Amino acid sequence: MEGTIKAVTQNRCFGGVQSVYTHQSRETGCPMRFGVFLPPQAKSARVPILYWLSGLTCTEENFIVKAGAQRIAAALGLAIVVPDTSPRGLGIPGEGESYDFGLGAGFYVDATEAPWSRGYRMYSYITKELRADAAAALPVDPTRAAIFGHSMGGHGALTIALKNPRDFKSVSAFAPIASPIRCPWGEKALRGYLGNDRARWREYDATALIEDRGWTGPKILVDQGTGDSFLESQLKPELLRQACRDFGVPLDLRLQDGYDHSYFFIATFIEDHLRFHAENLR
Repeated sequence: MEGTIKAVTQNRCFGGVQSVYTHQSRETGCPMRFGVFLPPQAKSARVPILYWLSGLTCTEENFIVKAGAQRIAAALGLAIVVPDTSPRGLGIPGEGESYDFGLGAGFYVDATEAPWSRGYRMYSYITKELRADAAAALPVDPTRAAIFGHSMGGHGALTIALKNPRDFKSVSAFAPIASPIRCPWGEKALRGYLGNDRARWREYDATALIEDRGWTGPKILVDQGTGDSFLESQLKPELLRQACRDFGVPLDLRLQDGYDHSYFFIATFIEDHLRFHAENLR
């Protein structure tokens, strides 16, 4: 790969290559890591690209190692790009004190409150910088892109797709934080990164965005485990379902009996999501 993007690791995988890269980010002001799986089809043609956004405390490694996505992605000819969940290396005092704010918890927003505004710009990092760098350096077709994620990353995937429908042809999520403005995780993060004006928080809330903007793309796919310990207190998928009903947005919300919040849940249903996106990116 060219320019400032450098390979950290590269491993053959199902005929393709699973890599981790690093680059100096303009948006976050520090080095950022991201994973890339390129299927074997990328040797001879540009392939569709999926972006995976991970949840609280995760790095790019969690999905790469635990989701089991590479075999099906190779068969379908899909590239998967997996960014980190926050800047690392800014040295902001207190950023590592809590699992749900700061390191590992960027919430895919552009912070406006000091000191977080100095580099906690994960929304622009994903939608502008990483997309542009991936399109320039990888054998992918940026006109055939989709996005999905888990928990905090499910929130990120939904909000990014809803605000950028021309850039992402489809969106899905595992156990997303459906309405951050109405749960403890979200309230803490949005207040810390954006300040006390709750009207500004709506730009990073999937249910609010559906109410305010709608969605004209294909149906949204969401899997939610009924055994998830965060289901009632943090995730609240019923709010997303009601917003979609009220505003005519097609949603396939699948309640999976007994499944929890872990990567065992994700690995069980990852093939469904990959095939869903492959169909929409054909």
